[in-house]
Amino acid sequence: MTAKRRALIAGVTGIAGQTVARQLVAQGWDVYGLSQRNRAVPDGVTHVQANLLDPDSVKAAVAGIKPEIVFMTAWIRKDTEVENVAVNSATIQNLLDALAVDGGVRHVALLTGLKHYLGPFDDYATGVMAETPFHESEPRLDNLNFYYAQEDILFEQAKKQGFTWSVHRSHTIFGYAVDNAMNMVLTLSVYATICKELGQKFIFPGSEAQWNFITDVTDSDLLGEQLIWAATNPAGENEAFNIVNGDTFRWRWLWPKIAEHFGVEWDGFQGEERPLEVQMKDAGPVWAEIAKKYDLAEADVTKLASWWHSDSDLGRGIECVTDMNKSREAGFLNFRPTPASFFDKVQRYQADRLIP
Repeated sequence: MTAKRRALIAGVTGIAGQTVARQLVAQGWDVYGLSQRNRAVPDGVTHVQANLLDPDSVKAAVAGIKPEIVFMTAWIRKDTEVENVAVNSATIQNLLDALAVDGGVRHVALLTGLKHYLGPFDDYATGVMAETPFHESEPRLDNLNFYYAQEDILFEQAKKQGFTWSVHRSHTIFGYAVDNAMNMVLTLSVYATICKELGQKFIFPGSEAQWNFITDVTDSDLLGEQLIWAATNPAGENEAFNIVNGDTFRWRWLWPKIAEHFGVEWDGFQGEERPLEVQMKDAGPVWAEIAKKYDLAEADVTKLASWWHSDSDLGRGIECVTDMNKSREAGFLNFRPTPASFFDKVQRYQADRLIP
């Protein structure tokens, strides 16, 4: 009998980690999922609990697992990029140091994102940026950036421990996850549901540029497919890859489709941004009543909606388009139509009674 292949996912409860975990379990892998809190761990995953900022905690959690492949999908948000660099460097350093004790790791896949090209939250899309469409060959920006710091640790440890690596740069992720800071589909679904309940218009919260310019996004299932492909295919070794759906769209085209799906009237950009954090500042009690009325599984709106993150993505004043040719030329040809991606996740949330 052939032994199961074994993987470890750091950040298993996140929007990307959950997806990778489900896909690996479906493929017959022995999957271990690391997170600080024991929540939302997919079926079939062995949960290991650890604080990635505590080296001893991480060493104790991963001792004896000996994974063939490691997926680093966890990140911690701080108020400044100096702090972001410090904590997110520590998380990957502590994880790789802990795994070195037992050895045997063959490949480490690191999830980052388009802030590699746009700059960090401190200087997001305001300083010098890469030219669109974003290519993996673009030089690093001069900004301090925790993605760069994580990459440098990954490269150093790969040489030291002898594993291969891959880096995956996603755009805004359309996925399935609860209590996650980067979840636009659920955020917009909650927003549309509140608008319908209150008889209000579904108002686009972002910038004129995001309303009118072309953009792209990343389906979480597609992201998981690329992560696993790169970790199990020689063409994915020691390379950085962009990962987006493969199509482009304008929010002025998609926004009415979302409104129609939820049965609400919509309003586009009207001269100024109208952030969700402002529109939804009193959403807590409203959602609690909606949850009670429709017998939903989660009454705390803060566990479902990340107003700030969607505001950040939809409020950019620049075009964001990502090139996928490097990934295609390497042999990863999967894609997702963006509307299908969005509404697939909506249906999952409805099936699990997170939205009506």
